[in-house]
Amino acid sequence: MDSPAFKAAYLHPRYWLLWLGLGLLWLLTLLPYRVLMALGRLLGGLLYRLAGSRRRIAERNLELCMPELDAAARARLLRENFASMGMTFFEMTIAWWWPAERLRRLGRFEGLEYLHKAQAEGQGVILMALHFTTLEMGGGLLGLEQRAYGMYRPHKNPVFDFIQRRGREQRLEGVIERDDVRGMLKMLRAGATIWYAPDQDYGPKQSIFVPLFGIPAATVTATSKFARLGKAQVIPMTQMRLADGSGYLVRIHPPLTDFPGASEEEDCRRINGLIETAIGQCPEQYLWAHRRFKTRPPGEPKLYQKNKK
Repeated sequence: MDSPAFKAAYLHPRYWLLWLGLGLLWLLTLLPYRVLMALGRLLGGLLYRLAGSRRRIAERNLELCMPELDAAARARLLRENFASMGMTFFEMTIAWWWPAERLRRLGRFEGLEYLHKAQAEGQGVILMALHFTTLEMGGGLLGLEQRAYGMYRPHKNPVFDFIQRRGREQRLEGVIERDDVRGMLKMLRAGATIWYAPDQDYGPKQSIFVPLFGIPAATVTATSKFARLGKAQVIPMTQMRLADGSGYLVRIHPPLTDFPGASEEEDCRRINGLIETAIGQCPEQYLWAHRRFKTRPPGEPKLYQKNKK
């Protein structure tokens, strides 16, 4: 979990274009917040037109999860979702690079007392986050108010990985690589708070099929295992971009009671129910471009079309 060190290899010409892009993003973060969000909307509109494969995935997910909406309503929601994804690019850099006091002005919190109580009691916490487009902002704001570590998957590009990790460590106590389960459990037993998101399709291994919006979804059982082996509470966390453009509401929900429960299936059903409720609060801000139903139960047809060449 040591902070990454800069390497001379990061200055290789093959990374120059990335450095240029990051430099431009850094300059843009000097602009006022509302201007950045307006730019994000424009970027989202461009992504809607250019990122055809991701648009089709998001469109399919909305068809599957929100059949009660008519085609026009889903089309409006899809466009708003891409606007939200465009804002994510700027929210990421705000969370990483804004001075702490400037960033703090964007955040409103509810329920921090649940984390403070667990910390005072020396109780480990799995802070169950979800993959909303505002995820980076939620983590950045959280780190200003609460000592916490984040689960982390290294990026394939070493320069972006260096920048991403350094940015997250500006706010959080540190990061834990996703494969370091032993290290995570040790920290939970020692009373750490660990920011962890279980709401994506990680394949059939370590997953079971339980309904999500009425569709069998491969759902990881790790949340139950980590809570049991780490002797930790599970406390859900959500964050929402406020409609008036003033910032974000970060909500820490009450700890899950009787968790783990009687079975992993019961626990996964409970988690997916919480995910459905959270998405219902601001569906346009969820990461619909992820192929959440990629893994299918044996014998069931695939739900996504192959990418067009």
